[in-house]
Amino acid sequence: MTDTQRASPNLRGTAGRLWALVKPYWQSDEKGIAWLLLLVVIAMNLGLVYLLVLLNKWNNEFYNALQNKDYAEFKTQLVQFGWLAFTYIAVAVYQIYLRQMLQIRWRRWLTDAFMAEWLAHRTYYRLELTSQGTDNPDQRIQEDVNSFTAVTLGLAFDLMRSVVTLGSFVTILWGLSGAFAVTVGGEAYSIPGYMVWFALLYAIAGTWLAHKLGRPLIGLNYNQQRYEADFRYGLVRLRENAEGVAFYHGEDDERRALNARLAHVVTNFRGLMNYGKRLNWFTNVYDQLAVIFPFIVAAPRYFGGSLQLGGLMQTASAFGRVQDALSWFVGAYSTLAEWKATVDRLTSFHDAIRRTERTAQPIDVVRATGGGLVTQDLVVKLPDGTTLIDELDAELPAGTHVLVTGPSGIGKSTLFRALAGIWPFGSGRVALPAGARALFLPQRPYLPLGSLREVVCYPAGRAAFDDAAVDAVLVDCGLGHLRSELDVAHRWSQRLSPGEQQRLAFARVLLNRPDWVFLDEATSALDEDMEQRLYALLRERLPATTLVSIAHRPAVAAFHARRLRLVPGVRGARINLEPVVVAEARTAPA
Repeated sequence: MTDTQRASPNLRGTAGRLWALVKPYWQSDEKGIAWLLLLVVIAMNLGLVYLLVLLNKWNNEFYNALQNKDYAEFKTQLVQFGWLAFTYIAVAVYQIYLRQMLQIRWRRWLTDAFMAEWLAHRTYYRLELTSQGTDNPDQRIQEDVNSFTAVTLGLAFDLMRSVVTLGSFVTILWGLSGAFAVTVGGEAYSIPGYMVWFALLYAIAGTWLAHKLGRPLIGLNYNQQRYEADFRYGLVRLRENAEGVAFYHGEDDERRALNARLAHVVTNFRGLMNYGKRLNWFTNVYDQLAVIFPFIVAAPRYFGGSLQLGGLMQTASAFGRVQDALSWFVGAYSTLAEWKATVDRLTSFHDAIRRTERTAQPIDVVRATGGGLVTQDLVVKLPDGTTLIDELDAELPAGTHVLVTGPSGIGKSTLFRALAGIWPFGSGRVALPAGARALFLPQRPYLPLGSLREVVCYPAGRAAFDDAAVDAVLVDCGLGHLRSELDVAHRWSQRLSPGEQQRLAFARVLLNRPDWVFLDEATSALDEDMEQRLYALLRERLPATTLVSIAHRPAVAAFHARRLRLVPGVRGARINLEPVVVAEARTAPA
């Protein structure tokens, strides 16, 4: 099922998925302060409703004073209004402030929970390997979580206030309405509290029409968030690959690709505009009619003399409060549509993480006694189930440097991923020496954001090594010219050349001193002299470290004692061994 299908406007099942998002925070270790803030905000909301009841009563007394030309009472009511207004403003301000405090605490907790799920078991990596129907996880964690917490609290408190307002004012309106006499077929009937019934019918009709007109907004809002994220991702990717685009003079092609993404944004937004326009026409007409409607309904009693001006104004005010409470769904429909889209995006993201965990076929990577790396019946597959490497049985003794070779595309890099324990598709067993530390160097090193010192010391952290050690490895790896910039923060992946980045990866190895180093064409951007210099440096400075390398240049072979060559084959085929080969792997035909 795709994300778009999950964005169906059918609300069935939303409550359960919503509860799965909401419940964990209120049962977490922060539940004490969370419930306290919630109860305080609820109390303040109830206080606001009570103040509205007092203001409604004030309407009666104030307008009666005007009608009776009672100046003393008029001044008394102005003072009364001042106290009511000041109290209302103070409660309203702090109610919003405390609600925002609860919102940011919930957002922080929920963001951390999603990040933990996303990062656990390298799910962030596995999601990129398969099509799980989840786009832009960065947006879902940053933007959607923020929107979800803010809008959920806003809608919940507004709905609660509407319910309490309805309960408070419907009694007032019922008493003010009196009875409405109608004659049907010569029979006289009396309808008690008739304005309550008018408000109810008005709200029911408005709610039904709002849902009919605004229902398509749910799917459109869902897609709008996705298209906006896709467009932003395209811009970020262009920035990160600026040099490559510049070399290819690919500006026109990039512009076409970005314009295509922007076209999705614009087209979908026009759909939002059209359906939003219809809904806005209706809600504005609905709201304007609600202003005059209570006066029309109450006019017969007022002009008949059974209702004073103050009573008329109080009735109109009470009718407005009841009508607003009953019409909460009408006024909140656009917000509900956006909120529903956000809930769908977060729940589908959560579901994708769960599916990734269920569908992965992890290779058993264990720590065992012994000094070498051993693979038993190791099968490495592609995400679609195609066997890439079949039944690899090999033993790589510690201290024996091994060169891995084979035709391009046969699966050498994927084999390294399996040995690292990050490749989730396959079976078999990989045993690493207990307590041994391994470091993997891909062809393109990862350079985190931050200062150059943090980049060089990654992943141990800048506090793990002193200045002298960092300076020394930079000089040894031909990066001495960067020593003056160790505490300068840059986007180093863009500033350093590919060769400098690969040399920096070797500096990390010298600092971290792992027991095993797996190098996946880690010197492909270097000249042969620098390549030999760095390999010689590893052999000299880290004599106890075992090197396992993927490389194509003959000069690299001189630093390795044995060769593991992957050769094409079929399941069950015999292994061809060469005198310098440690083990051969049978692979499925390309």
